[in-house]
Amino acid sequence: MKVLVIGAGNMGLTYAEGMANSPLLTKHKLRIFDTDPKKIETLKQQSQFHVYDTLDDCLPKSDLIFIAVKPYHSADLFKIMTPMLNDDQIFVSLMAGVTIETIQQQLGKSKVVRTMPNLPAQVGKGVTSYTASESVSRVELLMVRNLLDTTGTSIHVNTEKFIDASTGISGSGPAYVFYFMQSMLDAALKMGFSAYDSKVLVSNTFEGAIELFNQNDMSPKSWIEKVASKGGTTQAAIDSMDDNNVKQLIQDAAYAAFDRAVELGKK
Repeated sequence: MKVLVIGAGNMGLTYAEGMANSPLLTKHKLRIFDTDPKKIETLKQQSQFHVYDTLDDCLPKSDLIFIAVKPYHSADLFKIMTPMLNDDQIFVSLMAGVTIETIQQQLGKSKVVRTMPNLPAQVGKGVTSYTASESVSRVELLMVRNLLDTTGTSIHVNTEKFIDASTGISGSGPAYVFYFMQSMLDAALKMGFSAYDSKVLVSNTFEGAIELFNQNDMSPKSWIEKVASKGGTTQAAIDSMDDNNVKQLIQDAAYAAFDRAVELGKK
């Protein structure tokens, strides 16, 4: 199987590198295409995959095509791609908000997998939700999943509704974590810690809490109860967040991202 990644931006390059560093594909089976001359030159200096600046040379003979361009570029790209395609090819979309039906109609092909990746894929800790059109076989879908897992882990969802929903949780989720981290960093600096000490305090606190959560079956609520003693410092912080309705605000933010994903899909 020959795999082509269209678009060498952050996410396209992340998946290309993940697949290149896995035992699933050899160099001659992995291709990457981009139109930026500077990016092409940089990529050609690497030995992980074959680099192309024209689709004519790589698209017709590729079996599985990852599409990792900005959604607003997709319509023009699809017009260029269409004459070069065959019915056996599988198309894996890394684009937010572009539905399977839209891709099928514009490409005139039926085998489409839609995904929602997230930024931690860059460090092998990503989570990608995915769903597929009915014409993608179970064997083909397993093959796609194995490739997605080269950047972390993946979960199969039954409908595109859950792709939009995962946009609000995992897709946009890293930004929520960074938002919370930045708030804690700002608080540490105001308390007098140096920038370096503030980063150590915050980053290790997050890392440690996540490790505890992953290695045990306790819920976050149970962990809060374990840390917060009645009348203590942690309980004072939790009470402050509850009084300011922080939990509901976080949920509202996730739904705002979800709603925007649905809106983009309609456009």
